[in-house]
Amino acid sequence: MKTIYFTLIALFVFQTSIFGQTESKPSITWSAYLETYYVYDFNQPANHERPSFLYNHNRHNEFNLNLGFIKGSYSTENTRANLALMAGTYAQYNLAAEPSLLQHVFEANVGVRLSKNNNLWLDAGIMPSHIGFESAISKDCWTLTRSILAENTPYYESGAKVTFINQDNRWTLSGMVLNGWQRIKRPDGNQTLALGTQVQFKPNDKTTLNWSTFIGNDKPSNEKQQRYFSNLYGIFQVSTKLGLIAGFDYGMEQASTGSSDYNTWYSPVAILKYTPNAQWSGAVRWEYYQDKNGVIIATNTPNGFQTSGYSLNVDYKASDNILWRVEGRLLESKDNIFIKEGQTVKDNFSLNTSIAISI
Repeated sequence: MKTIYFTLIALFVFQTSIFGQTESKPSITWSAYLETYYVYDFNQPANHERPSFLYNHNRHNEFNLNLGFIKGSYSTENTRANLALMAGTYAQYNLAAEPSLLQHVFEANVGVRLSKNNNLWLDAGIMPSHIGFESAISKDCWTLTRSILAENTPYYESGAKVTFINQDNRWTLSGMVLNGWQRIKRPDGNQTLALGTQVQFKPNDKTTLNWSTFIGNDKPSNEKQQRYFSNLYGIFQVSTKLGLIAGFDYGMEQASTGSSDYNTWYSPVAILKYTPNAQWSGAVRWEYYQDKNGVIIATNTPNGFQTSGYSLNVDYKASDNILWRVEGRLLESKDNIFIKEGQTVKDNFSLNTSIAISI
């Protein structure tokens, strides 16, 4: 209790010293999200688990919950905070490495405004990742399932972040210190913090350009293998009905501790979305992911992970807060990395459907 008491006093003094006055009247809002799904994987995995590099919608031939959460948000002119608790197979698989008490935390962070005249904030805690154009919230994404590059980059991160947004909201600049590559609990023996950056530019209301980076070591310090990662994407509203997302990820990591050689991986993706009216929309996706040395996705096959993906989804917006989606998805690999009837094969096809509601 003493710690909480003194923390509140320190926050009060900090704000008063910067802004010359106490906080404005706080605003507290509540929201919720729930997405159920059914996937039929034509390879019919016996244990009902889809390929291990997929973390969303990854249970075969089951009606299941992908993600459900309840979120509370607190805000004043100079402070903000978010807390969201979740359940679902996304949490089960994507946070499997975290302590059990933290596996149900979707978001938990506190922010303080650092400047009276500028939109400059310091946020700390568990936050959505600064990498990529896709999140775990399916309704906010153009496709039902996530791209391979999204599934294998951080969905969340823990650390501290400074963010500046200019007056016309065209530029967003962020720098962060992180516990690691999608980490709440850091690996045992790891004494090095990671760094991240994000630069986002919106020249108009139809275009978003983003460049995000990550630099850090995600292994114990005595086994250090430095990782450098770059994420580029653009979102373009070509017309009132047609939109395009183009993205490219590139990463490199030391082949071994102290080595000057690096293992690399990369992934391009393109999504085209067509929205003929307010209720119906559809999207097609092409993607490719190459990780020959298994830095992110290990296969123990001669050519490593080299996989192309194609998908087509149709969405029906029943109301402003209810979305029903159907998607077919084909994955094709250079090596036999998928399992079908006890044998390894090169392809995987699935039919997916989901219903999401947001409140």
